[in-house]
Amino acid sequence: MSYLHLSFYSAFTLSSLGLAFHRTHLISALLCLESMMLSMYIALAMWPIQMQSSASTVLPILMLTFSACEAGTGLALLVASTRTHGSDHLHNFNLLQC
Repeated sequence: MSYLHLSFYSAFTLSSLGLAFHRTHLISALLCLESMMLSMYIALAMWPIQMQSSASTVLPILMLTFSACEAGTGLALLVASTRTHGSDHLHNFNLLQC
C-alpha cells in the first residue's frame, strides 16, 4: 500500500470517526461529511492516473457536483434550523416533532 492510499484511507476514516463521535453541532457534522466527500473525490481523481486510463474521468466531476449540492442543502438546513431552534446543537432537534 502506498502512502497516497494510506492518506486517503486515513482521511476518510478520521472524518467518519469524527462524524460518529463528535456530533454536538450540525456544522461539525457537515464539515465531517464534506471531508469524507473530498477524500473520495481526490481518490477517484487519482485512480485513472494510477491505472493509466482515461475511461473514468467523468466520475470525479459527477461526484464533485453531487457534493456541492449536498453542501448547499446542508447549509440551507443549518440556516433553517438555526432560525427555528435558535442554535445548531443537535441535541435540541427532535425528529418526532415537525
